[in-house]
Amino acid sequence: MSPLDTLVREATDLAEARPPRVIPIQPMTGSEQEVARVMAICNACRYCEGFCAVFPAMTRRLDFHKQDVNLLANLCHNCGACLHACQYAPPHEFAVNVPRAMAEVRLGTYTEFAWPPALGRLYQRNGLTLALALAGGLALFMMLAAGLHGSLWGGAPQGNFYAVFPHNLMVALFAPVFLFAALALGIGVRRFWRSERPGPASGAAVAEATHDVLRLKYLDGGHGEGCNNADDRFTQARRRFHHLTFYGFMLCFAATSVATLYHYLLGWQAPYGYASLPKLLGTSGGVMLVLGTAGLFMLNLRRHALQQDLRQRPMDRGFIALLFLTAASGLVLMLFKGTPALALLLSAHLGAVMALFATMPYGKFAHGIYRSAALLKWAIEKRQPSRLQLGDD
Repeated sequence: MSPLDTLVREATDLAEARPPRVIPIQPMTGSEQEVARVMAICNACRYCEGFCAVFPAMTRRLDFHKQDVNLLANLCHNCGACLHACQYAPPHEFAVNVPRAMAEVRLGTYTEFAWPPALGRLYQRNGLTLALALAGGLALFMMLAAGLHGSLWGGAPQGNFYAVFPHNLMVALFAPVFLFAALALGIGVRRFWRSERPGPASGAAVAEATHDVLRLKYLDGGHGEGCNNADDRFTQARRRFHHLTFYGFMLCFAATSVATLYHYLLGWQAPYGYASLPKLLGTSGGVMLVLGTAGLFMLNLRRHALQQDLRQRPMDRGFIALLFLTAASGLVLMLFKGTPALALLLSAHLGAVMALFATMPYGKFAHGIYRSAALLKWAIEKRQPSRLQLGDD
């Protein structure tokens, strides 16, 4: 046995025997206990200390309770660098697999902090089949509504959507779904935040967390060369496709927001011209979303088996599919809005959008919200004195 192996064994035994910190102790699930075990081993080795925020946050702890495990799991970006660098990864007897252990805890985190609590199990059932079925069902509902209101086949003057579905009707349908999604996500992340308050947030901490979120800093593998996906080779593809997806979504949201201001503040009603700000934002965002989600789906199919929690894979693919359908149907609608297929295309697009909103609080969208909160927690914590108190410094 090497000296490092001996050190790791001793540190693991010490972590298991050490009295817990004086904080409210909550029982841990099997997945959380596995993260605590893995972190005890990693804390002795520390080979991956510079890879991402997980490992420096880990070194500020000697034992790991539920609150610690939930924070570390949501700091993990599943880049895979630590798995492929670890000498204790499977098939070693220690079986250290940080990405998979963290992924399993993240799923538990979303379920535990979901609101309403009874809907938390939807995280485990929000798969590709459900996403497609929901989008198709809602699209069919919109088609029936369009058929009752007028005709499913026939154009409208200047491609006017409101000739198919009046503006007030669309607001009445979509505003409650969107507001509920925002409320449910807000309450969920508030519960996560209150599970262990890190202290007041300084301007510097907020700025650092915002920078790390917007740049997807921790998808660079800790060395700037990118993630591991299918094997131990580094690639920037996952980071780039995430950027396309994130900023494409934000541009589409900005397009909707600007159009809302045009309608209510300026009295400018849709449809807008191709050179208008809502159209430019929406078109560029839609193209980015299509490219980003197609790339992420391809990478998901090729993902290394050891880096995945197989229970999360259907949820991942369902969310990717809904984003792709929303963007692609929106682009097709824009191109063919002057044709007799307007009502059919509009119904399909609105069905995809409503399905995305309805599943948003209980799907993979939540991971971005929780991860942002975890990065802010870490930015606050790292500016505080260490609570280990191992010496005068």
